[in-house]
Amino acid sequence: MAETRNKDACTICEKVGLKPFTKDNVFNYYIPLHGLVSYGALSVNVMNPQIVPKLLPKKDLTNVFLISAVVGSAFYIYGRPHLADIQNSKRGVYALLGATLFSMGSVLAWALIKSALPKDNSLLATVAGLGAGAVIVKVATDYIQDVDKLKK
Repeated sequence: MAETRNKDACTICEKVGLKPFTKDNVFNYYIPLHGLVSYGALSVNVMNPQIVPKLLPKKDLTNVFLISAVVGSAFYIYGRPHLADIQNSKRGVYALLGATLFSMGSVLAWALIKSALPKDNSLLATVAGLGAGAVIVKVATDYIQDVDKLKK
C-alpha cells in the first residue's frame, strides 16, 4: 500500500514537472525555482508596491525577494555545463555576478517601465512587470542554454 502511494506521488510530481529530491536537483532545480518565484514576486513588488503590505502588513519584503532571486539565479548559473571546468571559487564569483546583474538590471527595467505607465493603473503595472520579467527570464535562459551547447 505504501509503495503504491509513493509511486502515485512520483507520478503526480512528474505530471506537474517536478523532479525527484536529489542533491543535484535541490541545487540545480529547486533553489533556482525558488529564485524564479521570488523574481516574480519582486517584479510585482517593484511595479505595484501596495500589494505586498496588503498581504503581509508592516513587512517590506523587497530585500528578501531580491536576495532570493539572486541566490536562485546564482545557483542556476553555477550549475550550468559551460562552467563545469572552471575552478569552483571563480565559478561562484561568475554566478554571483551574473545573478546580481540579472536581478538588478531587471529592477531597473521595471522601474523604467513603471515610469512610462499611467500612475493610477496598478493592474497594468503588475501585468507589465510580470510580462517583462517573463520575457527577460526567457531570453536569459535561452542565452545560457545556447552557451551550454557550445561546450559540447
